[in-house]
Amino acid sequence: MTGLTGGEIAKVIHRYIGVSGGYLGDFSYRTHAEFYPLYCDLSIDPNEIEGTTRERFIEILKSQSPTDQAKILRGLLERFPVGAANAPDTRTEALRSEMQMLISRLEQNAPVANLSPKITSAVVDQAIIDAENLLRTSGAASAVDRVHTAMHGYLREVCSQANIPYDKADTMPRLFKLLRQQHPAFQTSGAFSQETVRVLNAFGTILDSLNTLRNHATPVHPNDVLLEYSEAMLAINAARTVLHYLNSKIP
Repeated sequence: MTGLTGGEIAKVIHRYIGVSGGYLGDFSYRTHAEFYPLYCDLSIDPNEIEGTTRERFIEILKSQSPTDQAKILRGLLERFPVGAANAPDTRTEALRSEMQMLISRLEQNAPVANLSPKITSAVVDQAIIDAENLLRTSGAASAVDRVHTAMHGYLREVCSQANIPYDKADTMPRLFKLLRQQHPAFQTSGAFSQETVRVLNAFGTILDSLNTLRNHATPVHPNDVLLEYSEAMLAINAARTVLHYLNSKIP
């Protein structure tokens, strides 16, 4: 299971918040806009979406990542407590407990955090933004290509800034190997235990596999079979983990 299903969203709207006369709870356009920063710690402007408050809320909730969906549900539990005046009869403690179970599930599905690396370029920054947008709108398989581009561009930029010669045709594993061999951050004698070296070698394998998956199992080419969600997220999370390590290792 990934984000909220259509049935779960309908239950949140009609049974927990409540809809009466076309209105979503006691939300006005103003209080709906205030809800996201005040209760969810999210920068979302519902006024950018056409439609009623209910239609805007549905569109926003559907489009968020599992992590942000969980934030919205937590905000709803605070904003619309059980037993409040004018609450629907269906807003019970049992339903509140069910909402809390949904929150737990959504938070367990949270991906490795996105990252804006210290060393970057316009291409890297745009690819990171594109990947996050594709995760929300088109699916994980589509985002693998942009994660690949971000990672490849980052490795090139790090090599360039460290004056490490490389060829434009160099693959990600090749660039990663060059960094380990020549970048000052990796040259401290005795910095790695045997186990850490094995992990770094595995990172090289991850980058090689990401290249293969991007070319043969994503929509970047007219491939017959695309990655399933879990496998696509595995590739994305693995690449992000490598990026987190390099960003912390390289000043």
